[in-house]
Amino acid sequence: MSDRHFDELATRFAEKIYGGAKGAIRLAVLQADLAEALPDRPLRVLDVGAGLGHMSLWLAGRGHDVTLAEPAEPMLEGARQRFAEAGQRATFIQAPWQELLGRLDQPYDLVLCHAVLEWLAEPGAILPVLHQLTAKGGWLSLAFYNKDALIYRNLLKGHFRKLRKERFAGEGQSLTPQRPLDPRELATQLGEHWQVESRSGVRVFHDYMPQEFQAKAELIDLLEMELAHRHHPAFAGLGRYLHWICRPL
Repeated sequence: MSDRHFDELATRFAEKIYGGAKGAIRLAVLQADLAEALPDRPLRVLDVGAGLGHMSLWLAGRGHDVTLAEPAEPMLEGARQRFAEAGQRATFIQAPWQELLGRLDQPYDLVLCHAVLEWLAEPGAILPVLHQLTAKGGWLSLAFYNKDALIYRNLLKGHFRKLRKERFAGEGQSLTPQRPLDPRELATQLGEHWQVESRSGVRVFHDYMPQEFQAKAELIDLLEMELAHRHHPAFAGLGRYLHWICRPL
């Protein structure tokens, strides 16, 4: 297994996701978490695996100095266009995470790593790099595909054979992540160098709703309920993604 980078098909799929409720909920939760955690002053921000740049654009609009690092040219070009249309400036770097320490000369106040770990051959290998890229006293915003949620969804669908074989990863050109993360294993890996200050669930109920209920629900109501329950002790761990804000030790 190798790191997965995204082609034009995956880029179009990502654009479709962000045009619907799933993407809107994801952005709303991440933005709410960061708005609560970050100080009210300009920060130097690095977005590792920035994709189409949705989060970076939001941060740039709040006055932060943003650098986007993305290995896939179709994704990075989409981000450039998005920034140009919004009249915002940023630095764009086409590079995988393995090259960043050699190309960046100082750490950042805030490092984003959203929906990246689950596409890596060895997710734990990026953690020391993220630590070096984060300034002392800074923040790491880490969002990852939750293996617990994937198991639960398969239980609800009665896919017991798949569960017995532990076939959780997407295969080939599938856009299901190739390595869903066990939150307990990740917490152990983080423990030596990071303190997790806040935990949220992203889409804690939306993806479990029957499709006819999803179709009837108003987006404003979905956003309100997802935001209200993102920290709930029983529901947060069922988020399709988990969002952890970490501080370096």
